[in-house]
This record gives sequence, C-alpha cells and structure tokens, in this order.
Amino acid sequence: MKIHAIQHRKRVEAGMFGCLRLCALINIAALTAICIFLAIQGAPALSWEFLTEPPRRMMTAGGVWPCIVGTALLSAGALFVAFPTGVATAVYLHEYAGKSRAAWYIRLGIANLAGVPSVVFGLFGLAFFVTWCGFGVSILSGVLTLAALSLPVIISTAEEALRQVPDTYREASLALGATKGQTISRVVFPAALPGMLTGAILGVARAAGETAAIMFTAAVFYTPKTPDSPFSSVMALPYHMYVLATAGTEIEKTRPLQYGTALVLIALVLGMNIAAIILRDRLRSAKAQ
Repeated sequence: MKIHAIQHRKRVEAGMFGCLRLCALINIAALTAICIFLAIQGAPALSWEFLTEPPRRMMTAGGVWPCIVGTALLSAGALFVAFPTGVATAVYLHEYAGKSRAAWYIRLGIANLAGVPSVVFGLFGLAFFVTWCGFGVSILSGVLTLAALSLPVIISTAEEALRQVPDTYREASLALGATKGQTISRVVFPAALPGMLTGAILGVARAAGETAAIMFTAAVFYTPKTPDSPFSSVMALPYHMYVLATAGTEIEKTRPLQYGTALVLIALVLGMNIAAIILRDRLRSAKAQ
C-alpha cells in the first residue's frame, strides 16, 4: 500500500512538471514567433538613416532617433527615481516594520498598485504631475509617472531579496558591535543587491514599453529636436508606434516603419536588460569571491 502511494505521488509529480514544461514551451514558442515576425517585417526598414534621423514627410520617411533618445531618457530616469525609493521602502518593511499593522496595510497597497492598469497611472500623472505640480507634458512628468508604475515590482522583489539574506548575517554583525543601520548598509544590503537588480530589470523593461502612461504626461506626436531640459516634451518609441498605426495620415504606407519601430524598441529593452543582468552577475561573482 505504501509503495502504491509513493508511485502515485511520483506520477502526480511527473504530470505537474510536465504541465509546467509545456507552459514554458508555449511561452517560449509565442515569444520566438513574435520576435521572428517582427524581425522579418521590420528588418527592411532598418538603416543608418532610420536610426539616426527624425521622422520626415508626415511620418512616412526618415527615422526614429528622437524616439530612441526619449525612450532611453524616460526609462533611465524612471529607474533612477524608482530603484532607490523602492529599495528604501523594502528595507523599511522588512527590517523595521516587520509584521506590524502599518506594514500590512502598506503591503496591501503595493499589491493593489501592481494590478492597476497603466492608463490609470497615466491619468494620475496628468492630474498630479502635469496639472497640479505644473510640470506640463515633459520628461519630468513622464519619469515620475513611470517611476510610480514601476515601484510595486521593485518593492516586492527587493523585499524578497532581503528575505533571502540569512538571519545569521544580521546576528553575526550585531554580535560584533555593529548598529542596526550599519548591519543593514554594510552586510544585508550588499548581500541582497543582486536580487534587487532583478526588480530593476523588470521595472525598466515595463517602463520602456509603456504607452498609456506617457501619452498623457511626456510624449508628443512629433518633435524633431532632442530634449534640452527635464521640462521638454519628447517622442517615444511605443507612442510613436501607436501614432503610426492609428493616427497617421497614410497608415498603410508607414507599415514597414511601424514594424521597424517595434523591432528597435525590443532591441533597446533587450539591451537594457542585458546590461542589468551583466551587472547583477558581476555583483554575485564578487560576493562569491
């Protein structure tokens, strides 16, 4: 009877692992198909002119250089604001607040924010940053809106990274006479940093691909100039692609440009992710040594 129960558990385990592998294969196949499709459709539009010049002739010619600059500024700015804020919040929740009622309410709010549609963040940015704060449609408004959008992911992953640091690290540091602040800054934080960068990777990937959050706060239909201040409006790859596909004067004529823009956006997000992954792996290697 016992042998039969063990065999049954093994069959159930094998079946569950098989389902997980199937789900992973489906996701990988879908992603591969999308990338191949975009590569086939967008490759003819790629050229040095496309990557280094602004749009011309009512968006039917030229390139996406202002869009690349705008997307990079918005993504990097959002990460610069959201990462330290999210990490500080995670440190407070895990190291100081613990299981208090206040921490429970904060975690509940973070979980709810993670499920809010991006268009709601865009409307919030329009009402608060653009109108109430008086920043106007600008890089600053877009950066702050994207930072708010990225915060739930960064806070959750940073707190989980802190949980993975063994309590023996903290106990050993405190036993040697270090204060709680010194223990967190010199022992716990360096040990958790590689895991925190995972949240940064997810946050920057989401920020770079958002359209609804920036169409009300930072992005404009057309501007040939690169921004010269935080209060300048910008073009951005996701919004530019949306404009070409829905609001252009000759949508069919711009179809190759739409696919080319999508391909550049994927390459930009992939490059940002690879850079963050390399940095994370180097930090892990340094920690292991």
